[in-house]
Amino acid sequence: MTLVAIDGRAGAGKTTLASILEKQWSTNQTVTVIHMDDLYDGWDNALTQKLTLTLGKIVSAHNSGLAFTIDIFNWNSMSFDSTRNIDPVDILILEGVGAGQKVVRDAGAQLYWLDIEPEIGIARVLRRDGDQIAEHMKKWQIDQELHFLRDKTRENAEHIQSS
Repeated sequence: MTLVAIDGRAGAGKTTLASILEKQWSTNQTVTVIHMDDLYDGWDNALTQKLTLTLGKIVSAHNSGLAFTIDIFNWNSMSFDSTRNIDPVDILILEGVGAGQKVVRDAGAQLYWLDIEPEIGIARVLRRDGDQIAEHMKKWQIDQELHFLRDKTRENAEHIQSS
């Protein structure tokens, strides 16, 4: 069982890298990608102990070769309103801000960190998702930086790539 985490600031290209790796690796192995956007509890409760506990359950099940279920956050209704069943796979990729935190690294994940200047990352996010989230993204920048400082995510990455 292989565990991969792709982390970095918003807009760095984490989802794109996850898609590329999934396509490459799935030619001869089973691969599942879990996006942190599906696990966050909205804007204000995203990078909390609740996410850490959820990630702990996910990596424990994956490393034990067990199926598991995750709750999926709906950004339109601002609530968890569906679930996704995850069958055991050869490679599990966790992708998004917070994917590479200590609980995931301690479970044996290979951590990819994508560097990007914050201003460029936010511009990419707003182009992709729209200006209506600009105020949320200002707070998100602070939240993600505090998370990365506490967790020392970049410092613990095996693979670092600049955008």
